[in-house]
Amino acid sequence: MALALGLAALTSCSDKSLQKYLVEKQDDDKFVKMDIAASLLQGKNSSFTQEEKDVLNTIKKVNVVAYPIADGDTADYEKEREELKAILAQEKYKELTRFKSNEWNASLKYTGEEDAIDEVIVFASDDSRGFAVFRLLGENMRPDQMLKLMESAERGDLDISKLEGFGKIFKD
Repeated sequence: MALALGLAALTSCSDKSLQKYLVEKQDDDKFVKMDIAASLLQGKNSSFTQEEKDVLNTIKKVNVVAYPIADGDTADYEKEREELKAILAQEKYKELTRFKSNEWNASLKYTGEEDAIDEVIVFASDDSRGFAVFRLLGENMRPDQMLKLMESAERGDLDISKLEGFGKIFKD
């Protein structure tokens, strides 16, 4: 009986969704959270093409959750990071690419189909500063469209100022 309960607990943990994890962390003071409506990403002086507006309309919401390491407390950070890595290792989270710098490791994943993405997830971690998860929720998003949207961000049309506070959390 104990073996059956143990297996059931392991199975339910491995099937945990990112959504469920993020909801569980809403009241945890160790995490910094922000939800942004996609409409707030349009700057006042944006000059989006119609195609870029159509792409932006496929994004419904952006969730950002960060876990900054406070006072060198890495034990909880390791536990939370490993739990997130296990969730994102599930088959339903398909990998687009990985990035690595001297300090940061990041992965870009998605759910849905290649030509109809439902969510895009960026998971970045730094063992001395913490981790952050950026989750874009939408309907029928496409990777090529997301790249075009990033180009508009580089031009300054996409207002990412609402996310600047997260960068400050991880500064030394």
